Amino acid sequence: MLDKLLELDGNILLWIQDNIRCDILTSVMKGITYLGNGGIVMIAMCLIFLLIPKLRRLGIVCSGSLAATFLINNLLLKNIIARTRPYEVVDGLQRMIGAQSDYSFPSGHSGAAFAVCMVIFFECPKKYGIPTLVLAVLIALSRLYVGVHYPSDVIAGALLGTLFAFIACKVYHHVTDKEIY
Repeated sequence: MLDKLLELDGNILLWIQDNIRCDILTSVMKGITYLGNGGIVMIAMCLIFLLIPKLRRLGIVCSGSLAATFLINNLLLKNIIARTRPYEVVDGLQRMIGAQSDYSFPSGHSGAAFAVCMVIFFECPKKYGIPTLVLAVLIALSRLYVGVHYPSDVIAGALLGTLFAFIACKVYHHVTDKEIY
């Protein structure tokens, strides 16, 4: 079963490489993937929320979700599972950005994006929630496009980020009776 999943993961990446990659989209997807580097955009969003008094509670919950996701995904799971990056093992797959310095599973970019954007999606009006969710999905998809993650890495990162967003919101609501947004 695991062998079939690994084969499917690799085949999806090769299909993306062979059927979707093009010059215009490559520039866009590289830019989107760089937005997620080091969680910088998500960290910046949290900091901006923390600095604006009306959004401070949102910043606290987003920061908690992001911190939990980083600790579990990047520090714990990546090092326990130690999955090799796809461009190192999938024959014919070419990465479009520099070699990554950590392991592949789960996707840290996807986890961070969903950790913050899902708090916003759960707690804020949809006019803010939907665009941030679109950003999270684009960051996750960009990791496949540039060839540095398997689809299962991205799905796991997104699910874990969503889980920690949900938990952070529930904890906040359990501790206080105030609205987040």
